[in-house]
Amino acid sequence: MPNIFDIELVFTLIPKLLKYLPVTIELTAISMLVGLLLGLLLALIKIKKIPVLYQLSVVFISFIRGTPILVQLYLTYAGIPLILKYYNFYHDTGYNVNSIPSIFYVLLALSLNEAAYSSEIIRAALLSVDKGQIEAAHSLGMTYGQVLKRIILPEAFIVALPTLGNALIGLMKGTSLAFVCSVVEITAQSRILAGNNLRFFESYCSLALIYWGMTILIERAIALLERRLDIDFKSLRKRKGDVILD
Repeated sequence: MPNIFDIELVFTLIPKLLKYLPVTIELTAISMLVGLLLGLLLALIKIKKIPVLYQLSVVFISFIRGTPILVQLYLTYAGIPLILKYYNFYHDTGYNVNSIPSIFYVLLALSLNEAAYSSEIIRAALLSVDKGQIEAAHSLGMTYGQVLKRIILPEAFIVALPTLGNALIGLMKGTSLAFVCSVVEITAQSRILAGNNLRFFESYCSLALIYWGMTILIERAIALLERRLDIDFKSLRKRKGDVILD
């Protein structure tokens, strides 16, 4: 009977795929960080209803949520070189389109996608903070920036943490599409290995085990951080003289 499924090969391929795990981690970490910063900015723009920027943010979020991430990667990969060519033509510049690394397009697309989704999560978390605490802080003479830094963001972060954890897992899995921009990470490498040995199923099983393991690690880390922050937050609320004291 032919060897239809080679279980040994599944575990043999895992170390070869893990060599490209740093690329996946880099894509996930940078996109998440940039996405959170942009998401916070978008959330504040929507809460404050800043003219023009508010309308632009609504259109941006609607567009990102209304198009697949794969299409966004294609648009970024093909659109930015086109814009640069037009800029070179009309401004007589000589920027080299080919000098832009492929990973830049992936990071840009994933960051913008994450920003659009996380902005709604952050906005809901910011609005959940007790207005009484904010008014009390203002009555003590704090500026909005100080209130945001010392009261709103710490409380909102705890509220948003479970949902942001799910977003991080989704983003990590979304990096599997980076191959459309010619970036070789663990998914792209699994396709390359499968093409060499024609053992596609075994290769994809190895890939699935790695993603599964990564997801479990992220879930555990988020749960640990959630418990730690909850404990710290409760102890902070008990401190006498603190502005967020009940």
